[in-house]
Amino acid sequence: MSGAASERPRLRADAQRNTEQIRHAAIGAFRGRGLSVPLEEVARAAGVSKATIFNRFGGRIGLIEAVIEEVVARELRAVIDHARALDDAGERIAYYVTAIRDLQYRQPTANDVLLQEYPHSQQLMDICRVAGEIYDELVSAGHAAGVLRPEFTTDDLHALIVDTALALKHGARPPRDAYDRRTTFLLDGIREHQGPTGE
Repeated sequence: MSGAASERPRLRADAQRNTEQIRHAAIGAFRGRGLSVPLEEVARAAGVSKATIFNRFGGRIGLIEAVIEEVVARELRAVIDHARALDDAGERIAYYVTAIRDLQYRQPTANDVLLQEYPHSQQLMDICRVAGEIYDELVSAGHAAGVLRPEFTTDDLHALIVDTALALKHGARPPRDAYDRRTTFLLDGIREHQGPTGE
């Protein structure tokens, strides 16, 4: 009995260590390559078996939900919060579009979230909902301030973000300077351009 009792703390410590190793490996893998990284690779990086991931997290969805805050959700919310804190509607739109496209370029996981690649995860769907709520705010404020083309809609903004996600996920990744140049073109295209004074 005493021998069995002495084993329990060690087993709990091993389980905790395995859990943290898996979390660390998953964060590194998902940040660099998106949420579809094979679990075998995560397990190998963590020094455990794939079965251990299922034992600790229940599978891919559980693992994603355990690390998504550190991987991308926290940064995505920071972009939204900063955009909302800007008083000028034009600056708000420019910041959000630039920052979200930057996040999409740097973090493949952002595109998995925005494309709703894992709809069975309520946590990821909640993050998508939060990300989508700002579209109406930006477009409404932009129209009220006269800085957005009047025909530009919330659906258009959503489509631009999704199109970027699809292109980065399934297409060839452009050089960073070309990508940033296209962000400028995008912003120029949706802005309302005033004619010369007196016209």
